[in-house]
Amino acid sequence: MDIGFIGLGNMGFPMTRNLLRAGYAVTVHNRSQDAVHKLMAEGARSAVSPAEITERSDLIITCLPTPESVERVYLGERGLLSSAREEQIFVDCSTVAPALSRVLYAEASAHGAAFLDAPISGGPVGARDATLTIMVGGDLTVFERALPVFQTLGRNVHHVGASGTGSVVKLINQHLTSINTATVAEAMVLGVKAGADPRTLYEVIKTSFGSSTMFNRILPLLIERRFDEGAPIRIMLKDLELIAEMGRDLNVRLLLASGAREVYREAVALGHGDEDIAALVKPLERVAGVEVRSPSDVEPV
Repeated sequence: MDIGFIGLGNMGFPMTRNLLRAGYAVTVHNRSQDAVHKLMAEGARSAVSPAEITERSDLIITCLPTPESVERVYLGERGLLSSAREEQIFVDCSTVAPALSRVLYAEASAHGAAFLDAPISGGPVGARDATLTIMVGGDLTVFERALPVFQTLGRNVHHVGASGTGSVVKLINQHLTSINTATVAEAMVLGVKAGADPRTLYEVIKTSFGSSTMFNRILPLLIERRFDEGAPIRIMLKDLELIAEMGRDLNVRLLLASGAREVYREAVALGHGDEDIAALVKPLERVAGVEVRSPSDVEPV
């Protein structure tokens, strides 16, 4: 099976590398040519347009940062679906609105091709180690055809329902992730301001009911002041905007997501958009006049 891949960022690059290592023939396309050249050195072929990816591939995967880029790559001039043919499978691993996933499903179907919305969770480490969770919406028979490829990329692969349902499940995951991250940052600033050592907070809470996956990810980053881990605040803000849109469409009140969205907006406005979501703590620290550091980590003046 020949595979095409578009979107060689923090997630797409290691995913493509895993496909090459598994023996797949992979053709890539990306705005940044540096990523393309690195993968060509490992055996990938390059294409000059999304349409060329379609012409060369049986299964095409996209992993793009915004809904606008997804729409452009699939539906734009010389886009992926402009030359789609019967039996091809298109897989979008991006985080987009369910409505967009359903539009792409319908457009692919009109060409006799298949489309799966298959957003991913696990971050750059999960992409590198092929331990991603993949939540797939679309026809079950198509999912089963694509399953060996998914199993090359992830450890937890789920068919979650009809077209668009993968995007729904991903946005629910992002709803929980974004709020939890903001809560962890806020709680740690409060604790440090009140005199607690963040290392002590971490050791105690990680075995208590207040612990969570995001707590255990974020706390070491805060304590070590590492804000370049590859989950940018601006991307999570994009997801929060999609969550708000879904809530409005379904008439579901999202008070906690609304509050978290303001925290993310503030961080982006202050110039932290490209930093990891752990950097949400910075605006909170600024207001409180503290940093989430252990006293032993503070260099003497």
